[in-house]
Amino acid sequence: MERLIARSSAKGKMTKKNQLFHEAIIKKHYNASDVKIDYHRHRIKMNLVIDEISYDPKTINIDLAILPMNLFFKNLCDFLTSCLEGDTKSIAFYSRLIQELSEKEQLQVAL
Repeated sequence: MERLIARSSAKGKMTKKNQLFHEAIIKKHYNASDVKIDYHRHRIKMNLVIDEISYDPKTINIDLAILPMNLFFKNLCDFLTSCLEGDTKSIAFYSRLIQELSEKEQLQVAL
């Protein structure tokens, strides 16, 4: 994961796929419902879900207890690496994320 983060955070390599990868890591770590990364201003804006029981990502959540956050990062690679967790659930999530990324890369090469 750390090598993928370093490769996806390299200057001049920012693609939509890399942005979605970064957002997925942050959403997982912070339990955020919405993440926007401003790469130029080194800011991350997100809404943290306070009450997990009422949150359903498959439906529109109108009345959801959230906390808006605006974080500053000095180095994106270091920040994303600090978001990595070592528990079993997180490792399964990262494995699935890596698998999805590799499938997308294979599709692009085939086209």
